[in-house]
Parts: sequence; C-alpha cells; structure tokens
Amino acid sequence: MDGISPASLRSGIAARPSAAIIEVSGLSKRYGEQVAIADICFVASAGQILGIIGPNGAGKTTLLETLVGLLPADSGAVCLDGQDVSPSRRRQSMFYVPDEVRPYQDQFVGQVLMFFGAVYRRPPAGIAQIIATLELQPVLGKRVHALSKGYRRRLLLALGLLAPHPILLMDEPFDGFDLRQTRQMAPLLRREADNGRALLLSIHQLPHAERICDRFILLAAGRNCGSGTLDELRDRTGLPQANLEEVFLALT
Repeated sequence: MDGISPASLRSGIAARPSAAIIEVSGLSKRYGEQVAIADICFVASAGQILGIIGPNGAGKTTLLETLVGLLPADSGAVCLDGQDVSPSRRRQSMFYVPDEVRPYQDQFVGQVLMFFGAVYRRPPAGIAQIIATLELQPVLGKRVHALSKGYRRRLLLALGLLAPHPILLMDEPFDGFDLRQTRQMAPLLRREADNGRALLLSIHQLPHAERICDRFILLAAGRNCGSGTLDELRDRTGLPQANLEEVFLALT
C-alpha cells in the first residue's frame, strides 16, 4: 500500500510506558519573516488529554507537525521521559493523525484497517471492536477516496487507535462530526488516555475541547497565551464561572 511496508511502520516503535511524559521548551518555527509558533512551552503526561486551542491560523497544525518532526524547528527542545530526542526518534513514540488527509486513497477501507492491524499485531477481535465502536461497517467495502468527511475522520481515528505509540497527536479530530457523533467519539479518546497514552488534540471548537480535555494550551498568532486546567485559567482571568470560550477571549 503506497510503498509502506509493515516492517517500516513497526520499526523502532516503543511499547507504551506507564508514565510517558513529553516536555516542550522554547519551540519556535518561522517561515521567513512570518512567525508560525513562538517559544511554546508545555508538559503533557500519560493519562492526560491536552487540548491545543485556537482559531484557524493560530499555529495549531504547525505545532503538531513540528512536535512530531515533520517540520524542522528553528529553536527549542522536545524531551520524552526526560531525554531530548531528535525529530526522527520522536516518531518512535508519537503517532500523528493529520487533518484533511486520505490515506491509501484507492484501497478499500476494510483492507486499510486489516493492514494496520497486521502491522501492529492487533488481534482480529481488537480490530473488529474498533470497527464496531466507530461504526465503520457500512463503508468497509468503499474506497477511501469515496468516503464522506465524517467517515474519513472515523477511519483516521481508527488508525490512531490501532497504533501502539504512547503519544497520540490528532489535528481537528472532531471536524466533520455533528454534536451527537462528537459525543460518541469522546469516550473513545478518554479510554485511550485512561489506558496510559498522552493525547494532544488540536481543536478549534471550544465546547468540544472543554468537554473532553484535561488541560489546555491557548494559541493566538502562534503564541501561548495561557496554559493549564480550566480552573487554573479561570483563576488567571479572575472569572471563576467562565467557560473555555470566555477564558480564551479574556486571555487573547
């Protein structure tokens, strides 16, 4: 499939540690004179869902792609379990689910899922459970390029769930879902965190983020305008009853 072999996907993948942690300090990326992200710092732990919050153009995708090593950073460090790691080594511990991508476009959905399941040595029952939970049965016989946006997001989420990497990064995981579908997906991500993964989710729909995330990074124009739990951010703004949207507006 698209020249990717099971061996190349499996190589170097670390088993999920019991206390994986990612520490980011001073991460910056520029495109010429344009600042994409500037001096980003945060910590995320196993068992935690971190929401990277901001409007379109805030730098959320750039941050994720720089973290995982798809883009070279201009400065800063990314440490995993206390060790500064190179971009190539980060991919051993991080699995990135991008937005608006159609993997293996000409393949059938069922084939893609079985391929990934075989790569990561997932038992057939485990693959079947993910298919059932994400309600992918109606499209197993469809080619990926023919999927609707909602089903494409479900397929990408399934691939992220099949992967064993201890850190899962997802760009706009709820894009294309309605409110009911989003509420169905949220418990899946919580279960992944409860099983020991650290989840980093880029989200621009603030009500969805408030519902699922434990901690937040508020991005505006590539800069971190605030980070912490919702209660910590409320304390910072002096708005004890504020929702995430109100906190975001107050800090940005």
